[in-house]
Amino acid sequence: MKPEYARPGIVRHQMGMMNKFGRQQTLRPVTHVDGVALEDLVREHGSPLFVISQRTLASRYRELYEAFARRWPRVRIAWSYKTNYVGAVCRTFHKLGAWAEVVSPFEYDKAIGLGVPADRIHWNGPYKPDDAIERAVVGGSLIHIDNLDEIVRIERVAAKTGLRPRVAVRVNLAVEGVGAWSRFGLNLESGQAREAVVRLVAGDRVALEGLHCHIGTFILDPTAHGQAAAKLARFANEIRRDHGVKLSFLDLGGGFASPNTLKGQYLSGEQTAPSFARYADSICDGLAELDLPAAEVPTLVLETGRALVDEAAVLVSTVHATKRMPDGQRALVLDAGVNLLFTAFWYNHDVAPAQESRGMPEPTVLYGPLCMNIDVLRDSVALPPMAIGDRLVFRNVGAYNMTQWMQFIALRPAVVMVGSEGRSAVVRRAEKVEDLVSYEAMPEWLR
Repeated sequence: MKPEYARPGIVRHQMGMMNKFGRQQTLRPVTHVDGVALEDLVREHGSPLFVISQRTLASRYRELYEAFARRWPRVRIAWSYKTNYVGAVCRTFHKLGAWAEVVSPFEYDKAIGLGVPADRIHWNGPYKPDDAIERAVVGGSLIHIDNLDEIVRIERVAAKTGLRPRVAVRVNLAVEGVGAWSRFGLNLESGQAREAVVRLVAGDRVALEGLHCHIGTFILDPTAHGQAAAKLARFANEIRRDHGVKLSFLDLGGGFASPNTLKGQYLSGEQTAPSFARYADSICDGLAELDLPAAEVPTLVLETGRALVDEAAVLVSTVHATKRMPDGQRALVLDAGVNLLFTAFWYNHDVAPAQESRGMPEPTVLYGPLCMNIDVLRDSVALPPMAIGDRLVFRNVGAYNMTQWMQFIALRPAVVMVGSEGRSAVVRRAEKVEDLVSYEAMPEWLR
């Protein structure tokens, strides 16, 4: 029989013991989160299981705030709800002083339900229905204008309510080395953003309070944020000079990298992710372009999501089968797949055994439980011998996975938060079939 053609390729050989930075971290078992045994949590709540460290959430928040507060007099963090809107995560950040940053009516309602005052919400994004705009205007929320059509719609609400909406203009701009996010906001270089400001000032129906710019996601070069900050600062100077409008805040968005490793990236994320201090240095250097007395500088707003929450969560999974693939590589079938770990499509997530193990590590493919060929969590990772029932822990999974997960083939698992003094609690229970079918209805002719 003619052998099947296999396309040639180059694959870096992984011995599993050493790399140029020393012993691989993945060989060290991850057995506890903040002193709480993962095996105990799995026995109580099932596998797969997301586990969130509240201590890490608080630590990362304070690190971010202090890095910027040392360099800028007024700093505001607005927690990005789309990154992770599990209520306990949001509440942790709000108790530390964070405002809310939302991009949909659902997220707005979630923030209000968690006790966030409406006037401490920044509303971003391209989709804001008229009724939602009216709620935001009445509540005094900050509405970030994404397009010229929104100006007319917001002014219509202003006329209806007799109120003066608080708005900011979202700006997209060119930054060297970063692909343009031109879908969102109004372009600076083409003059669109200036046109929007002139229109707002001439209409005199809204209060223009700020500018917003989000240059992209997972930006590994802090100088890119510095370029954006400088351009935004010069635009603010122009608005004050030409229109007499003093802005109360400049919003630099988010996009800071977490310690995850992007696919195709040679160095690990732990070696490449800049510190909050480096981002702060670059952004505050850029904001030095502001031509204002020190006492009148605007508040610096940050919408950091991924870099605050990624490190705080792990996903515990269980081995359900072992295989030897036709090319000789070992494979494991796990009970967690891309239905839960959506970010596996663009990260090589750090993964480690949850128990002590023996034997020489070898390259291993990690498959999920879905009956889909794309359900691959790692194409190849060096792991020691694993048996059915053993656990694997995926680290740095706090961002986007608990908002982008799906009910495809398998129901979504529980989420547990570990607090201080060894406490733990379910912050989102595991789904049941009854939950899924409760949304369905059977036509009379099929009953």
